[in-house]
Amino acid sequence: MKPNYLSVIGVATAAMMVSCAPVKKEYTSYELYPVRAGSLIEMEYTPECTTFSLWSPTADEVRLMLFDAGKGGHAYETIALQPGEDGTWSAKVNKDMLGKFYTFNVKVNDKWLGDTPGINARAVGVNGKRAAIIDMKATNPEGWESDQRPPLKSAADIVLYEMHHRDLSIDSTSGVKHKGKYLALTEHGTVNSSKLSTGIDHLVELGVTHVHLLPSYDYASVDESKLNENKYNWGYDPQNYNVPDGSYSTDPYTPATRIKEFKQMVQALHKAGIRVVLDVVYNHTFNTAESNFERTVPGYFYRKKEDGTFANGSGCGNETASDRAMMRKYMIESVLYWVNEYHLDGFRFDLMGIHDIETMNEIRQAVDKVDPSIFIYGEGWAAEAPRYPADSLAMKVNMAKMPGIAAFSDELRDGLRGPFNDNKKGAFLAGLPGEEMSIKFGIVGAIAHPQVKNDSVNYSKAAWAVQPTQMISYASCHDDMCLVDRLQSSIPGLTREQLVKLDKLAQTAVFTSQGVPFIYAGEELMRDKKGVHNSYESPDSINAIDWRLKTLNADLFAYYKGLIKLRKAHPAFRMGDAEKVRKHLEFLPVEGSNLIAYRLKDHANGDSWQEIIVVLNGRTTPAKLTVGDGKYTVVCRDGLIDSRGLGTLYGPEVFVPAQSALIIYK
Repeated sequence: MKPNYLSVIGVATAAMMVSCAPVKKEYTSYELYPVRAGSLIEMEYTPECTTFSLWSPTADEVRLMLFDAGKGGHAYETIALQPGEDGTWSAKVNKDMLGKFYTFNVKVNDKWLGDTPGINARAVGVNGKRAAIIDMKATNPEGWESDQRPPLKSAADIVLYEMHHRDLSIDSTSGVKHKGKYLALTEHGTVNSSKLSTGIDHLVELGVTHVHLLPSYDYASVDESKLNENKYNWGYDPQNYNVPDGSYSTDPYTPATRIKEFKQMVQALHKAGIRVVLDVVYNHTFNTAESNFERTVPGYFYRKKEDGTFANGSGCGNETASDRAMMRKYMIESVLYWVNEYHLDGFRFDLMGIHDIETMNEIRQAVDKVDPSIFIYGEGWAAEAPRYPADSLAMKVNMAKMPGIAAFSDELRDGLRGPFNDNKKGAFLAGLPGEEMSIKFGIVGAIAHPQVKNDSVNYSKAAWAVQPTQMISYASCHDDMCLVDRLQSSIPGLTREQLVKLDKLAQTAVFTSQGVPFIYAGEELMRDKKGVHNSYESPDSINAIDWRLKTLNADLFAYYKGLIKLRKAHPAFRMGDAEKVRKHLEFLPVEGSNLIAYRLKDHANGDSWQEIIVVLNGRTTPAKLTVGDGKYTVVCRDGLIDSRGLGTLYGPEVFVPAQSALIIYK
């Protein structure tokens, strides 16, 4: 007769053996999932050993696969990760793993979910399917430790320039060697055929303070192994949030290359006096069932409908759950990683209205501890209604609950050019009445102002900004038609002369508003996209900037440059304080529609000019305006701008040419 097993080894020993076995916990709600303590980093390398860890609290098992290459071949070794605290699994490999690649595979409910580089890969092989083991310090360009942000006194001083890497430099007319690459923005001395500056020198000449890069993390839609195909995408299809995309690097196969070249780009822009903003898309992922999130902790990172299907506030098949503790922690750590590792100066949140207010505020607070001048803004809307209480979402209407974060003003944009959902319908620029108050709403920076009657504003029946620096002022961006295409679509029979006039008029409204001005790359050259409304996957022939336009449209470029110079020189146009705006900005009475006039009075914001009058005339005929007695110096009139003066006018009446702006001062 065999002895009782417990009587032989002892009850205490048996209990110890049982406790060593992995025990899978069942969670009745996502709120009960454990939150990983410390950093979410998944790979820590030293020459002596590499530690791997993965947060996967619902896993039965987790495997680590090691590879010699970033693509192709089979794993040369498989290692079982061990369960630990807070739902985190880990393993340590005691050898030098530099240059190797890895994936995780998670087993949940007896099903292996498939390979993933993890949710927090910081280096990857080609196309981002496998994470890479590298020494991050080796990716720093020379002088990286001394890299510094260009000075910025106030968010009111910002001028944003939104660009796509390929758009800026891919055309043969750019004179750039590294066309369509991060390194394009490191090349000085590039010119078009007329010897006019292109690339980074052009940005310096124009006078912008911030370059807003369209998504530049590792995204899914462009095959990095087939770059000769020149496939184009904007990048709003996230795959690995914390790695630069390989298609903009000179070598997508070598993991360190994309990282070093991205840093070189940031460093070059900083040396040129320009800050760098990254467009981030935490609101959804390219894949759902096959995404890194879903292959790590199924169901947790996404919101779902009552029937169990994925919610779709992004319009792209899913929406992430920023309100859940680990997604919130992930977003905060990701933003801080880009700040600390890549020295970024700002973030533009795609479909920010999907995220919850608490998460956005925690991101703002975390960034403030590093540098309060880092700028954060986003789209205060969603594609569909998110599955979360509306009063807790980072929508425009809730901006008062998010101090230090800004949102785009579609009120001003569509008041100028027409509604986003009808490309053929115009507004103020087309000479159509009724949008004047929407433009005034934008001029004051979306704050409460006694002369702005919100019942006549196109989308917002109340002010949503507490400070004017919470509003992004713009006429067009990458999404939807660019300004030239929209004007041509909405105003039949528009002549080139009228097009130039209206282009200048639109941007005068943008750059003299109290919000933060924003332009789309190439607008200053009068770019078009051949009428394509949504060019996210159109070829370079549609999206690329033709640098010959700088020669052909030198007058327009000079006007944009003059507007930026005027704004920088005169603090009255960028007061940055709601009380100052209410005190110093006064709209003037006008007769009829499609005419807006206002004055900045009493040396607004310490301006050297005692009184500035700005008039926007959207009519096809000249307009007469009563301004009061006195001698005025003209700085902008009939498509010309010069802050040194273009002549003088005498009150009490002035005349404003058709479809143009007038700026005068005492």
